[in-house]
Amino acid sequence: MAEAQLFVSQDEFTCSVCLDTLTDPVTIPCGHNFCLKCITDYWDQSQEFFCPQCRENFSTRPALRRNTLLNEVIKKLKKTGLSSPPYKIYAIPGDVECDACTGKKFRAVKSCLTCLASFCQTHLQPHYEIAAWKGHKLVDPDRNLKEKLCEKHQKSLEMFCRTDKTFICLMCAMTEHDGHEKVELETEREGKQKQLGATLRGIRKRLEEKEKKLKETRRTVEEMKLSVERVMGEHEKSFADLIHCIEETHKKLTEKIREQEKRETEKAEGVMEQLEKEIEELKRREAELKELSESKDHLHFLQTFSSRCVLPVDGDSLSFTVTADFSSEDLRKELSCLKKSLENICQQDIMTRTPSDFCPLTLDINTAHRFLRLSEGNKKVTFKGTKAEYPDHPDRFDHWCQVLCKEALTWTRCYWEVKCSGDFKKIGVAYKGLGRKGGSWVSGLGDNDKSWSLLCSHSQYSLCHNNQWTVISAPYSPRIGVYLDWPAGSLSFYSVSHTMTLLHRFNTSFTEPLYPGFYLSHNSSVTISHLTPCNH
Repeated sequence: MAEAQLFVSQDEFTCSVCLDTLTDPVTIPCGHNFCLKCITDYWDQSQEFFCPQCRENFSTRPALRRNTLLNEVIKKLKKTGLSSPPYKIYAIPGDVECDACTGKKFRAVKSCLTCLASFCQTHLQPHYEIAAWKGHKLVDPDRNLKEKLCEKHQKSLEMFCRTDKTFICLMCAMTEHDGHEKVELETEREGKQKQLGATLRGIRKRLEEKEKKLKETRRTVEEMKLSVERVMGEHEKSFADLIHCIEETHKKLTEKIREQEKRETEKAEGVMEQLEKEIEELKRREAELKELSESKDHLHFLQTFSSRCVLPVDGDSLSFTVTADFSSEDLRKELSCLKKSLENICQQDIMTRTPSDFCPLTLDINTAHRFLRLSEGNKKVTFKGTKAEYPDHPDRFDHWCQVLCKEALTWTRCYWEVKCSGDFKKIGVAYKGLGRKGGSWVSGLGDNDKSWSLLCSHSQYSLCHNNQWTVISAPYSPRIGVYLDWPAGSLSFYSVSHTMTLLHRFNTSFTEPLYPGFYLSHNSSVTISHLTPCNH
């Protein structure tokens, strides 16, 4: 029974310095036991001599003698399988270390806000056993205990001054903050806890909205992909049928023309054969008449003259006409109409769009160069030439007189129109990564691989992407239409008057959301038009 009791109380045989089973145990005057080497090293490093466990101070360094009885008990317990307490864990990087351990330190299990120190399980025991320490405030291990100490009075920060909005100790409360509104930290936390709860609820609500939006966007993308596959299938079938019809028509027309060619050729061959026979007969008669005309026998001449000086009977072969044109005028007209219809299909991309494709845009003042002014509900931008007092913003253009819209266009088909004035302006789209600072090509609209633009002037239009320019000759119009088919990688610019004229179409593969944007020169302006279904 005694052995069982010893086994249950085996933590009594653990050195509180090394937290291992006692080796060469010694007992100091307060009654606590330590390894001979541990307590010797502990006192060698200190000018005072006190118990590492209960902190009792000794006026002189106690003499140390090995506790023979305790040493024998430990030897017997080791033979029966004495093991170290399960809570002994050495500190690793990232752990809070025990401040009382010497040598290799163990992981702290609690920090004391009164002692401003952290303790492992063994060195924490006095806080549970010594009456004077039982009132100390213990918290989870904290490596930033110094931050909880008043720099001036070296006391714990236990209060919050609402007047100065700072943490204070009790000495501060009675001196520098006398007459201020002061509360305990727990009371201040209660109010902040309510604010935290409200913020958490707001974050949760916004998170749910974003997750819902993400889910809806994913569903929309999936529906869009299915729609694209369906439309592509319909187009493939329609064009396959059309191609098959054209091929069949071409085959039949070819056969018909060849048959007509054969008939006409056979007729022509018959005519040529008849003509060859008539020519041969005429040549024979011609030779006979020449021979007769040269005869010296007058009697023979007169006797044969009547029968030979007569033209042979001529057939009707010379009235035959070979058909050289095998295509009728009606057929040519039908084929011309079909060609025009196919060209119209190739050109058509916005005339049949629904009003939902009209894209409402708003200029982003945080991107506007300081020489630009926004008006009409941020629908119009005008070059002024004098700096506006816009606040600094990382998205603002500081060299090129440019502005982008707020709306990010991705996985969509949309159309917008702008009215322009002045001699020189650019209309285009750009990725968000378009440069904002400095005058290099990385910031100009259309001058890099992150943007596409149409340059408009009274004399001509020019298209630009990645600093590659294409000049277009077309009548000038102050109204420009832009159609973006993001999924298809198509960006089209139109001159809009009483008709719509396609100026140019960029075909590419977009990889990011696009932001409509504008560049303005002196005395120019651009206004985003408000479109309604009656516009088209």
